[in-house]
Amino acid sequence: MSELLTALGLIFFIEGFLLAIFPSRIKSILELIKNYPENKLRLFGILFLSLGFLIIWFIKKN
Repeated sequence: MSELLTALGLIFFIEGFLLAIFPSRIKSILELIKNYPENKLRLFGILFLSLGFLIIWFIKKN
């Protein structure tokens, strides 16, 4: 459970850091995402989900 909370804390930290440092860039990226077709967004989501799973699996395996 502590690993899950650490991971969530890390996500919040990274997102907060990026928003604090690059607010205008984040806004422009969100506009780009808004105009992307849903099937491409879904594909990117699946790719990042798979990559995250593989990274976690590799770390836990070793």
